[in-house]
Amino acid sequence: MTEIAKLHDDEVDIDACLVARLISAQFPQWADLTIRAVAASGTDHVTFRLGADLGVRLPRTPWAAGQVEHDTTWLPRLAAQLPLAVPEPVAIGAPGQGYPFSWGVYRWLDGEAFQLDLVRDPAQAAADLAGFIGSLQALDATGAPVPADDPFSRGTPLAPRDALFREALDELRTEYDTGLVLAAWEASLAAEAWRGAAVWIHGDLLPGNLLVAEGRLSAVIDFATLRAADPAGDLLAAWYVFTGESRRVFRSELGVDDDTWARGRGWALSLELISIPYYRRRNPEAVRAPSRVIADTLTDFAAEG
Repeated sequence: MTEIAKLHDDEVDIDACLVARLISAQFPQWADLTIRAVAASGTDHVTFRLGADLGVRLPRTPWAAGQVEHDTTWLPRLAAQLPLAVPEPVAIGAPGQGYPFSWGVYRWLDGEAFQLDLVRDPAQAAADLAGFIGSLQALDATGAPVPADDPFSRGTPLAPRDALFREALDELRTEYDTGLVLAAWEASLAAEAWRGAAVWIHGDLLPGNLLVAEGRLSAVIDFATLRAADPAGDLLAAWYVFTGESRRVFRSELGVDDDTWARGRGWALSLELISIPYYRRRNPEAVRAPSRVIADTLTDFAAEG
């Protein structure tokens, strides 16, 4: 049985045996299907393959609970208007068998987690993702969920993250040019705030939430942070997903202004920097290598000077 590594202090126990008990008790029509843990589960949910056509996602922690209800409310309304596939909820599971949260069954989307060497044309992948973002932003956001008032909510002002950022940088002061890091961070803090209407953002466009099939970007998954907010919240992909020319294509296709780009870069820089001390204490293998994201955000910032 694949062991599920715990990433958070308040994480509950999840394994294939639990999933089998939940399925048998609540969805006996699927009880005979094979259950396999997905190696690339995310930081907020654990994912299992259920037979050939379904997947099961279970929240790891209390703060991740409620996504299946969120997905069931919003994704069917948006999916037909988006140029890439998105998850299709099939059923909502209730707490049970000692597991405390609701959980979801979804149609399985084929593909591999995004890597540049999996796509035939990185520039086309950048244009495709920019097209997805543009289509999402164009949709009516009336009644959409909005970000929580906390420093971890994507698509919100950067200033509430300042203390967390400086605390993390102090822990990493021997590993980075702190003067350059602070200059880049403070430039993002100084960028003009978003003055337009809030738009739909995915909020977590990282490689693990993008699927590639047959050499093309094929799907966007994990909409836990779907909300109406500052569009800078969907620029994370510029540094987490793309490099060099593909990053330039991504920015060009989106047509974002300098202030929005600076806020997006601040989100990428702070997300990465703050995560390093956190995961070194919980999942050190995940942050053992030097961060390309930090290096690229600093290079881009320096180039603008």
